[in-house]
Amino acid sequence: MNMLNATDSYVVENVLVPVSLLLDPHGFGGTQISDCLAGDLIIRGGQAVCLRPSTAPCNPSGLITPRLTECHVHLDKCHTISRMGRIGGDLNAAMDAQRRDRMFWTEDDLRQRAERGLQELMSSGCGIVRSHFDWAADPESTSPPLAWSVLQELVVDYQDTVHLQVASLLNTTDLADPAKAAAIGREIARGNGVLGLFVLNQPDRHAAIQVAVQLAEKHGLALDFHVDEGLHQGLDGLEIIADTLIETGFQGPVLCGHACSLINVAGEPLQALLDKIARAGLTIASLPTSNLYLQGRSAGTPDRRGITRIGELRAAGVPVVVGTDNVRDAFCPLGRHDPRKSLELAALTAHLDPPFGDLLPMITTNAQTALGLSPTNVDGAAVEDLLIFDAASTSDWLTGTSAPKPLKHALTGEIA
Repeated sequence: MNMLNATDSYVVENVLVPVSLLLDPHGFGGTQISDCLAGDLIIRGGQAVCLRPSTAPCNPSGLITPRLTECHVHLDKCHTISRMGRIGGDLNAAMDAQRRDRMFWTEDDLRQRAERGLQELMSSGCGIVRSHFDWAADPESTSPPLAWSVLQELVVDYQDTVHLQVASLLNTTDLADPAKAAAIGREIARGNGVLGLFVLNQPDRHAAIQVAVQLAEKHGLALDFHVDEGLHQGLDGLEIIADTLIETGFQGPVLCGHACSLINVAGEPLQALLDKIARAGLTIASLPTSNLYLQGRSAGTPDRRGITRIGELRAAGVPVVVGTDNVRDAFCPLGRHDPRKSLELAALTAHLDPPFGDLLPMITTNAQTALGLSPTNVDGAAVEDLLIFDAASTSDWLTGTSAPKPLKHALTGEIA
C-alpha cells in the first residue's frame, strides 16, 4: 500500500518498537518484551499513534525504527582502495596515500563514488547523512575544492529521498589568514554547509578553534571537529574545544569525532575533563572502523584499540553517537556504508552490553540531535519516516543483514 488516505487508519500487525525510540513509552501501549514494546501498530492520519494488543503475540513480524542517521562519512574518499596498490599504516600514512589519489579526483570520478556511497547508505535505511570533504583547495586559489560542488549537487539531486549535510574538513592553516578564513565561512554559509576542522597537534590549533567558533557564530553554522585522532600523549584538542565553547557561550550543535586519546586519561583528571565536555554541550562521535584500523600500530598485533571512552562519556551525561567514517579507502580499506554495522562494531570493541535497545539512539534520535535536527521518535512519526526490519529482538536487529523496508509497504489494511 503506497498511498495513504490521511483520514483513514491502518495497522501493522504484531511488531516490536524499541522503548528507547519512544518519547512517551508509558502512554504508547503494547506489552513489554525485554527492551521493546510489542503489539499491533496503529497508524492514524499518516502517523504512528499507539500499539494495541496483538492477536498473535509470538513471532513478531518485524521491528520498527525511524530512518537511520549517519553522522560521519567521507563520500569524497570512499571506494578508492582498489586503485591504491599495497598500502597500510597509521593516520599519516593514510593521509599521504589519499593525497596521492587526488590526481584521479575528476568531477565524474567524485560523483560516481560519492553517489555509490550515498546509495549504499540509503539502502541501509539512512534518511539523514553528514559527509565530510577535504577542503584541500589549491593554496593559491580562492575557490573551494571540486568535491564541495559535487556534493552540493547531490544535496539537490537526492533532496526528496535523503537529507544530506556537507561538512568541510579544514586544516588549522586554512584559518590562519583572516581574509581566507572569512571567505571560507561565507562560502560554507552560502551552501548551507557545516564548518569542520581537523585538530591534532598543530601549533596553531588553539587559534584555529577560536576562529572556527567565531565563524560559526557569525554565520549560524554547526561545528564538526575531527579531534585527537591518535593515542600519543599530550593531545588536548578536545579540552581546548570545550574551554572555548564554555568561554564564548556558543550554543550551536558541536560534534567531535574520534577523541581517541581520551583513553589516555583516567581517574580524577578524566572525571574533570568529562564534566567540562558535558558543560560545553559537546557530542562525541565514536568511529570504530578507521580508529581500529589505524590506531595503535606497531610491529606486531596492536594491543590498544583506539576507541574513545564511550561508557565513561555516557555515564557522565555526554551524548555519544556512532558513525561509519571511511569505507574502502586509505583510512579503512574494508567496510560498508551501514550504521547498524558500525554500531555493532562499537558494541563489541567498547564492551557495550545488552539490552541493545539502549544503543539505538546512537544512530537515530541522538544522532539527529547531534546534527542540529529535531529527533524523530516512533510515536507521532509520519509513516514515511519509519522503517520495518526483519528482526525479532534488538540483538537480532543489530546483527541483521537484510535491508529494511519502508513501513508504508507493510500496512496490512484499513481499520475502523
